[in-house]
Amino acid sequence: MGDEADPEPAVNISGGADGGGTAATFDPATADTRAELVVDRLGERYWQKTYGGQDAFECLVRTILSQNTSDVASQPAHDALIERYDGPETDLAAALADAERSRLAETIQPAGLYNQKSEVIQVAADWVLERWGSAAAFDAFVRESDPAEVRQTLLEVSGVGPKTADCVLLFAGGRNGVFPVDTHVHRIYRRLGIAPADADHEGVREVLERDVPAEKCGFGHTASIQFGREFCMARKPACLEDPEACPMADVCDQVGVYPETGEVVDPADAPEAADEGP
Repeated sequence: MGDEADPEPAVNISGGADGGGTAATFDPATADTRAELVVDRLGERYWQKTYGGQDAFECLVRTILSQNTSDVASQPAHDALIERYDGPETDLAAALADAERSRLAETIQPAGLYNQKSEVIQVAADWVLERWGSAAAFDAFVRESDPAEVRQTLLEVSGVGPKTADCVLLFAGGRNGVFPVDTHVHRIYRRLGIAPADADHEGVREVLERDVPAEKCGFGHTASIQFGREFCMARKPACLEDPEACPMADVCDQVGVYPETGEVVDPADAPEAADEGP
């Protein structure tokens, strides 16, 4: 359910004029690929707002904070960081570059790995200032430059991986065709059998960005995470006790899930996955 101050839209949308994308129609009956069918079913189940509009540097910081932790842990750290270092007349990149490292680490402690993350954040802040001069100029680069150039440029920063780069492209740049792959997405689409069982995060991303229409990729990312939290959990997927409990039961290969024995393994470790190898 949506917050009363920020109600959910009356229809499912992915992208939208405010986020630089376009509205998407979710119709499983007309899906061209199994990956699109899954995203369309998610579109019937979950609400989604527009993408884009976030400040690019703040989005980068937020995504760094979310690495290896949950939203429940990273959100308080983000809020505390913004309260301490940001303001109407403040350049956030400059403020964080000049911050005392120990104080910054203390501020983001709820996110975990706070010493490591504080270093990555300051490296990123220095990089933004050296290359663009301000967070505002970096934001313009993310929004206006070629997405492939933006992605490659972000990957130059120590501590910034493909998922972080893709989240900045999606949530700050509002770019269509970007399907960030986190641990949920990586697990789900290999378990479904849509991506190879032994595919790494980049391998899964390539399959999804190929098989899901560009305007549905952003929604596919966020909705898949929700699906992973509610149904396709890492250790106890819904199908383990009741095959019909999962809305994807009829299109899932259950790679690495064994209801007969109650065993769940990473898809790459499933015997059938090994049998498919060369």
